[in-house]
Amino acid sequence: MTIKSMRLYTNVERIYNELKELGLAQSESLDVDTLSRFDQLHYHGTDALDIAIKVLALDSSHEVLEIGSGIGGPARYLANKTGALIKALELQPDQNKLAQELSERCGLVGNPQHVCGDFLDYDFSARYYDAIVSWLALYHISDRERMLKRCHQLLKPGGQFYTEDLYMRKAFNQDEQQNLAEELYAVTLPDWDDYQSQIEASGFEIIECQELSDDWGTFTHQRLKDYNNDRDRHVRVHGEATVEGLKIFYSSVDRHFQSGKLGGIRLCAKKR
Repeated sequence: MTIKSMRLYTNVERIYNELKELGLAQSESLDVDTLSRFDQLHYHGTDALDIAIKVLALDSSHEVLEIGSGIGGPARYLANKTGALIKALELQPDQNKLAQELSERCGLVGNPQHVCGDFLDYDFSARYYDAIVSWLALYHISDRERMLKRCHQLLKPGGQFYTEDLYMRKAFNQDEQQNLAEELYAVTLPDWDDYQSQIEASGFEIIECQELSDDWGTFTHQRLKDYNNDRDRHVRVHGEATVEGLKIFYSSVDRHFQSGKLGGIRLCAKKR
């Protein structure tokens, strides 16, 4: 099983199809607002990012590390809106390469800084950050204890850790676990209490913890419905194979949220 079993992470160049649909050639300059319609792979797009900006009080004086930056949507938005220096770390080379290209087309050269690597062993060269952020990526990481301790080490005194992530509300059966592993690359899904206790055990003080399960369940259910309703348009723009792959992914996510077993959490914690 690899992360590419998650169909959201295949055919990542499909964003060019959306831009072409707008009449934008692959060499044309872009702006962040236009791109944000297509490059936010988490829930509620830039609205979710605005919440993070407010909670973390981000501005141009901050240095921020994003774990699992994908094709760069959140990093571009944060850099463009706040002026904060963003280091965007992505495990998958194809996504990182695309993120770099898109940022350059937006005129964002050097900020965000896109780098490819595994958070657990990436060499940060003794660099420390005011905030570490992540959207729907931490559940992919197998060694949570090591991951959280590394976050703590990389933060400046009083630095903040902020994530929107998945967790387990109720136990999954064997078939559900297999599907989660294949379609969501769900490597670790702690329950609500374990999620918070792991954060605290790693040296953090939890400032804010919000339950997002019902909201995300509504969001993902509507996303699937809208996608199916616009299927003919999507096939014309992206082709049958890409559309079918995303439908399978969206259906899996919807099914697990509707079962009441998959949950969503927003958490902000401060380094003690």
